[in-house]
Amino acid sequence: MPLAEIPLSAWRKRSQTFVFRGQPIRYWTAGQGEPLLLIHGFPTASWDWHYLWQPLSQRYRVIACDMLGFGDSAKPLNHTYSLLEQADLQQALLAHLQVEQAVHFLAHDYGDSVAQELLARHYEDLIDVASCVFLNGGLFPETHRPLLTQKLLLSPLGWMIGRVFTRDALVKSFHQIFGPDTRPSESEMDDFWSLIECNRGPRVMHKLIHYIPERRVQRDRWVAAMQRGEVPLRVIDGEVDPISGAHMVERYRELIPDADTVLLPGIGHYPQTEAPVQVLKHYLEFRDHFVLPPRKVACS
Repeated sequence: MPLAEIPLSAWRKRSQTFVFRGQPIRYWTAGQGEPLLLIHGFPTASWDWHYLWQPLSQRYRVIACDMLGFGDSAKPLNHTYSLLEQADLQQALLAHLQVEQAVHFLAHDYGDSVAQELLARHYEDLIDVASCVFLNGGLFPETHRPLLTQKLLLSPLGWMIGRVFTRDALVKSFHQIFGPDTRPSESEMDDFWSLIECNRGPRVMHKLIHYIPERRVQRDRWVAAMQRGEVPLRVIDGEVDPISGAHMVERYRELIPDADTVLLPGIGHYPQTEAPVQVLKHYLEFRDHFVLPPRKVACS
């Protein structure tokens, strides 16, 4: 059975706002139980999770925000964007919601890097991470294959590329990275573009893209955290993604002990929208079979 979508207009009406370092951030929360933080990718927003939102919220307390520079959140022009700051933002959101339990992560793309930073902080006793599942993302800089648009955004002409980035350019990029039979409809492209264009988002794309070199700087620290093996991890990956597909999973299996990976044939870079039923199945299987329930402390 296909999962019900949440129209973007309805999704936006459900948003709430908190202030992070003087900037308004849109966030969503639903359900009860163990906290599950969903972390979106570049260049889109938390609406990426809309197919999974209702079924996950029937089991968990689901939390997501549009990160700084993304979606309906603030996109300050004179700002140095950083994955480390986005991790600070996620922790600030959890504090705002008074989340005190260990947190589970489900992350995608750019969000994978934020989750990697939070996982490293777990081992530094700065946050309590219960589990982490990564969807397609650049977990290892040496396997990341950026699109031409991303390379141009990183170039000295990046500021110009961002300002002339259009819906047509987004369609061209997505055509390359989605599976051949699971590309978004024109209506979905309108919605993706609406989120990118909101608050003059293309003007900051050349600043957001600096997550790519930042990944290289943090690479050894983040890989070491994944190799510790104390927090349950899984990768659910669209196999035909040219950016972070089967070749990334092969590297993951080389570097991570007892690697738990799932490849989705025919699926590209956005498995949560291309194959949400499969992603939900493999995520719930991971939670049911590989993640211990929270410890109950007996009262004396």
